[in-house]
Amino acid sequence: MRDSRAILKLAELEGKGIIPGAKARFVHSQNMTLAYWEFEAEVSLPDHSHPHEQITHILEGVFELTIEGQTHRLEAGMVAVIPPNARHSGKSITQCRLADVFYPVREDFR
Repeated sequence: MRDSRAILKLAELEGKGIIPGAKARFVHSQNMTLAYWEFEAEVSLPDHSHPHEQITHILEGVFELTIEGQTHRLEAGMVAVIPPNARHSGKSITQCRLADVFYPVREDFR
């Protein structure tokens, strides 16, 4: 039998303001974290790195992502793979929604 806690309604998850102008809803499994981000336009994500693998999917809008000094303009439907420990930053060009998958789980986002 499956654990009923594994079925969630995204809209019912509390949004957390991680940076000004952006909030995220997090889903954690034993090994991964899934983050749904909502960015206002013109919000900067500071340069950082972490030991987690990350896949970013642009769901709506335009987001500028810089990975290891190389800048990419990502639009809805595009996906970026960010290796562990890679320096990266970003900026929402428009209001946008993103989904991030992290492996292993992001304990700092629990």
